Amino acid sequence: MVDVTLAASELAELMRQGEVTSEEVTAAHLERIEAVDPGLNAFLAVDADGALAQARDVDRRRAQGEQLPPLAGVPIAVKDNFCTRGMPTTCGSRMLEGWHPPYEATVVERLRAGGLVILGKTNMDEFAMGSSTETSAFGPTRNPWDRDRIPGGSGGGSSAAVAGYLAPLAVGSDTGGSIRQPGAVTGTVGVKPTYGGVSRYGVVAMASSLDQPGPVTRTVLDAALLHEVIGGHDPRDSTSIAQPLPPLADAARRREVAGLKIGVVREFGGEGYDADVEARFHEAVDLLRQGGAEVTEVSCPNFDYALSAYYLIMPAELSSNLARFDAMRYGLRLGDDGAHSAEEVTSITRGGGFGREAKRRLIIGTYALSSGYHDQYYGSAQKVRTLVAQDFEAAFGEVDVLISPTTPTVAFRLGERMSDPMAMYKADLCTIPSNLAGNASASFPVGLSGEGLPVGIQVIAPPMADDRLYRVGGFLEDAIGTGWRAPLVERIVGEGAAK
Repeated sequence: MVDVTLAASELAELMRQGEVTSEEVTAAHLERIEAVDPGLNAFLAVDADGALAQARDVDRRRAQGEQLPPLAGVPIAVKDNFCTRGMPTTCGSRMLEGWHPPYEATVVERLRAGGLVILGKTNMDEFAMGSSTETSAFGPTRNPWDRDRIPGGSGGGSSAAVAGYLAPLAVGSDTGGSIRQPGAVTGTVGVKPTYGGVSRYGVVAMASSLDQPGPVTRTVLDAALLHEVIGGHDPRDSTSIAQPLPPLADAARRREVAGLKIGVVREFGGEGYDADVEARFHEAVDLLRQGGAEVTEVSCPNFDYALSAYYLIMPAELSSNLARFDAMRYGLRLGDDGAHSAEEVTSITRGGGFGREAKRRLIIGTYALSSGYHDQYYGSAQKVRTLVAQDFEAAFGEVDVLISPTTPTVAFRLGERMSDPMAMYKADLCTIPSNLAGNASASFPVGLSGEGLPVGIQVIAPPMADDRLYRVGGFLEDAIGTGWRAPLVERIVGEGAAK
């Protein structure tokens, strides 16, 4: 019997040794999805036949003596804003319900080339608009640690799938924290690579200057290995960086921080932060000091304005990107009964196809770009963005990486913030600056709160210094251990036995 709680690297090694096959590993995860996902709603689509066919192909190639990539045969889940052939891509919206893309995202192509087995597509906030995966048109995803709580957003489906042992790996996209924030509240490793370090081609755009695909895993090494599969230059993405990735897996295996200069961001802490979140964070800081790192406090004063700037830049870019959903080219079409003009059909379709949060952000973005207000709002926000980037540049002149809590609080309850958009937006308070500046950042688990809910630490590195994230994350994983996962593992095993 395949142990679905094993890391992807461990499963890959068992396959290389011939102890299990990819088909067996894939079947075990498909069975887990069938048994457990009805209570989580992590997946929007599962391609069981396609996944098993991919797995058998990997097994055949391995049996023939072919040298396969490191993660060949390992199952993976894909966030539902990555275009995939043979599977729907809905972005969690009625606007694209049932849509099958005619092409595939670069990230998905690289997963297939790396021999990974695609299980299906994961739930997300509509067009990635949200911090809780509650705005999905297909219902909210639930946190495996406590199913009355959110799994983070917008990529809560990917984080819940990995945390709940439905998949050993997943990919997500991060616009303002949508990989890292779910990572923190589900106890997973979530990495936002340097902007341009992983191709955006074929990822349905929310805010083009902020979106960045990245890995979602349970271990630091798994994240580094997956990052190496999906990363690198892509000529089809005009923002892709034309230089090789640093040695990420080697950095993850290094697991020491002696001599590293680490800066604690002064602005991220205090009022509004859970006591348990700050306690786990400071315990992690002490471990870094004990490991030989030089830890100092660093001030980035313009981070205080990052949230406000983000919620002008992001809706503005979103308004432009989502203008293509006009009922004329593809996707949903309502009101086409011969009694309405083309403009009325577009209005009826957008009114019926987009949810409440999408409409809110579309209105904000359209207003921010409107004549007479563009410079006042969008232009001013871009100036703040420059100041945030300058704060990072000054900080990285003093330290190698910055650290902070990933989120101010642990996972909140479903429905708790849906009526208060500002409270919801503040869930991304610590993660947004890295998207504005385009540098690398990641969330790593650092234990549990008193309520038994996961807490994460954010590590931030300069552009194209992604290896530093894995060096710090690998050290913390070793120092803290994995015993904090025991309550979930015990419950997961119990559920498996019951099924």
